[in-house]
Amino acid sequence: MASKPKHKMPISERAKQFLPFAAVKGLPEAMAAKEKIVVDKVKLSPEQEDYLDEQMHQLARGKMARVIYYHKAGQEYLKITGLVARIDPTARILQIVNTKISFDDIYDLEVLQCGRAAGE
Repeated sequence: MASKPKHKMPISERAKQFLPFAAVKGLPEAMAAKEKIVVDKVKLSPEQEDYLDEQMHQLARGKMARVIYYHKAGQEYLKITGLVARIDPTARILQIVNTKISFDDIYDLEVLQCGRAAGE
C-alpha cells in the first residue's frame, strides 16, 4: 500500500515553531512595569525657569533640541532629541518630531548645533 504524499508546511508556518516560548503570557510586560519607578513632577527653581526661558528663545522650527520632560501618563521623566516641528506660545506646546510637550512639563532643554550640543 502506497502512502499518501505529505503536504509540505509553508515556510511562514515553519518559522513560527522556532519563536520564543512565553510560559506565562504577559510576564515580560508585567516585569517591565514593576521595574518602572514612578516619580512626582519636580518644581523648578527661579534660576531653572530663567534658563529654560533663555533656551526657549533660541529655539526655532527646524532646529535640533534635546528635551527632558515630565510624562504625566507614565509619571516619569523622558528625554527626546529631534527636530523642532512646532512651537505654539499660545497653546504653550513644543513639538519635537511627533511628540507634543507642554511648556509646563519641560524640565530641561538644550538647543543643539549640527547634531552636537552647543559648546561641545
